[in-house]
Amino acid sequence: MKIYDLAKELFSAAVFPGDPAPAKTPFCTISETCPCNLTVLTLGSHNGTHMDAPKHFVAGAKDVTQIPLEKCVGPCAVASHSGPVTVADARRFLQGGVQRLLLRGEIEITVEAAQAFAEGGLWFLGVEGMTVGSPKTGADVHRALLSAEIVILESAVLDGVPDGQYFLSCAPLNMQGLDGSPCRPLLIDFVEKG
Repeated sequence: MKIYDLAKELFSAAVFPGDPAPAKTPFCTISETCPCNLTVLTLGSHNGTHMDAPKHFVAGAKDVTQIPLEKCVGPCAVASHSGPVTVADARRFLQGGVQRLLLRGEIEITVEAAQAFAEGGLWFLGVEGMTVGSPKTGADVHRALLSAEIVILESAVLDGVPDGQYFLSCAPLNMQGLDGSPCRPLLIDFVEKG
C-alpha cells in the first residue's frame, strides 16, 4: 500500500492574491509558568490545500459541515491534462461512472465543462491550481460546480502520482458556517502502480 499526501504545508504555501496569509503566534510556551505549548492560529478559509463548500459562491448554500462525507471519501480517479478542460474532456473523465476526480497539470475548467461535470453526476473535483477557473471565468465556474454541490479541492499536490484509480480520504475540518476549509487529502494506492 502507498499513501500520497496531497496537501501543501500551510504556512509556506502561496496565498491567493488578496486573501489573508496564515500566521501562528505562540500563546503559551513550556516554562516554569506554563506546562505546555499552545499556539494561536489565524488563517483564511481558503489557505493552502483547501476545500470549497457551496456557500463559497452560492448564497444560502451548504457550509463545510454540511458537505456529505461520502463525497469526500471513496474511489477516485487521477487524470493528467493540460490547458482548458472542454465538455468533451469532462465527459471522457466521467466515463465508467467516476464520481471523484483529481486533475493533474496546468488546467482551466471552462464554464461548459463545469456544467458537464454537474450534469454527469460528479461529486468531487480536485485541481493543482489555486482556483478552478481563470481570472475571467472563475466565479462562473465555481457557481456551476458549487450549485450542483460538487466539492472542490484546490492547491492539491499531485507530483509523482500516476494516473489511475485510488482511494481518496479528504474531509474538511468540522467548522460550522464556513465557506471553505483547509484539509489534508490522502490518496491511497492499495495495489502500487509501477
